[in-house]
Amino acid sequence: MTGTTMIDLGPQARIVAALAERVTDEQLAAVTPCPAYAVRHLLGHVAGLSVAFRDAARKDLGATTATPPGTVTSDIGPGWRAELPKALDELAEAWRDPSAWSGMTRAGGVDLPGQVAAAVAADELVVHGWDLARATGLAYVPDPAALAASYGFLQMAAQGGRGPFGPIVPVPETAPLLDRTVGLSGRDPGWKP
Repeated sequence: MTGTTMIDLGPQARIVAALAERVTDEQLAAVTPCPAYAVRHLLGHVAGLSVAFRDAARKDLGATTATPPGTVTSDIGPGWRAELPKALDELAEAWRDPSAWSGMTRAGGVDLPGQVAAAVAADELVVHGWDLARATGLAYVPDPAALAASYGFLQMAAQGGRGPFGPIVPVPETAPLLDRTVGLSGRDPGWKP
């Protein structure tokens, strides 16, 4: 992803925070497009990845950036309604520093260039925002810059019918960019609970 333009992850982080704010306690056990996650686990995953990618941007490498995804089933704690938006804000703020985009960093136990880590962070926010909206029946319009970064990352990572998160779900090139992004992430854009 050389030449990737810096984007502000703040708008997408705020969209995800606004979705999470509207989740009711009754919806926490609902299924999501991620088969292993109920809504509560998805929210816990978003909180954890927010901290990990914040630390990756700061080049503060340690336990939060070394844990591979999927090795721990995330869950929310009792203070998640205050903690999640704070973590999302900190993630966005950390990626506003131009030094976050240069050099190498680590996320999910993988060493990668800062600009690629930023694209992965955008992808996580866009796709998991879609997951959360679909699972809870909320309307979802991602930030255009984050959506473009997510799509670019997933396109670059796709090889032989597989994306970084599973087999690609074919979507027509004429479909909206969000649907094509979701398909590259291994999800069916038509998924419903």
